[in-house]
Amino acid sequence: MRILAVNPGSTSTKIAVYDDETSLLVRNISHTIEELEAFPQVIDQFKFREALVLKELESGGIPFRFDAIIGRGGLVKPISGGVYEVNEAMRNDTIHAERLHACNLGCLIAADLASRLSGCRAFMADPGVVDELDEIARITGSPLMPRITVWHALNQRAVARRYAAEYSVAHPLNPVHYEDLNLVICHLGGGISVGAHQHGRAIDVNNALDGEGPFSPERAGTLPAGQLIDLCFSGRYSREELKKRISGKAGLAAHLGTTDVPKIVSLIESGDKKAELILNAMIYQIAKSIGSAAVALYGKVDAIILTGGIAHSDYVVTRLKERVSFLAPIAVYPGENEMEALAMNALGALRKELSVQVYR
Repeated sequence: MRILAVNPGSTSTKIAVYDDETSLLVRNISHTIEELEAFPQVIDQFKFREALVLKELESGGIPFRFDAIIGRGGLVKPISGGVYEVNEAMRNDTIHAERLHACNLGCLIAADLASRLSGCRAFMADPGVVDELDEIARITGSPLMPRITVWHALNQRAVARRYAAEYSVAHPLNPVHYEDLNLVICHLGGGISVGAHQHGRAIDVNNALDGEGPFSPERAGTLPAGQLIDLCFSGRYSREELKKRISGKAGLAAHLGTTDVPKIVSLIESGDKKAELILNAMIYQIAKSIGSAAVALYGKVDAIILTGGIAHSDYVVTRLKERVSFLAPIAVYPGENEMEALAMNALGALRKELSVQVYR
């Protein structure tokens, strides 16, 4: 089965081509600020990005012939995890989504390209709005503001399955599946999400996009509510400026003027005490979130998994381990495994190993 995976991000569009489990092509198409400024809304970038995908396939010598095209899921309404076939309801909700992010283009590009091929199916899998929270986890102190989740569902699930597979190889007399395990999974990227996974369900996970959990390279995480309200009515900032202070110009970016963790570590090694305090504060908040997720699982945690780009940092990983290793064994899978995860979800759907759900 030949599969094309398309993953639009804020400043890039990643593509990957697979023949079954074999990767044939992986590309990261970067977009300059000047290129993207030509489009008033993210949705207006659709044709621009789609044309670049086709150009990259041509330059890589890949014929335009696929059994399935799978796009990164967009910020549609809350849904259960899994593989979904792109349909008109999904396309409509994506085009009119309240949350604007380039990932919304994934299923649209997949559907449009698949429509040009006979017998080609269009999918999306585990979008960031996957919601499997226990009901008790939704409740806050205000009925006006129940908890919602926006998180790295695709990568968290991918590394969970990878961990289970590797554990099974190492323990052939006691093989396990993701659905057998209790895991705390922490995605360390531009946003940071920490999920409590109970036997294949993320029963509790923070909103890593706009205002919950640890602060991250570019997001504020949980803030003091009273001070935030006062700031909203201070007249100092517009609504859009304040939104940026929560997601974009927040976290490490706001404190240190950079989101580059290796650069911050270099500053620390050269004696920068402020950089040391701020990065250690982020690690401290991540560790507390991991501890909270362990509580959601009654302390019965088979493993803690660290993933995402920041998991490449020995500085961060070492200090996290110092704080949370008493809870459970720790496995580290640096980077994002989204392209392989997308392709394997599509392959599983084509082979009927994974059920294909209907978006309504």
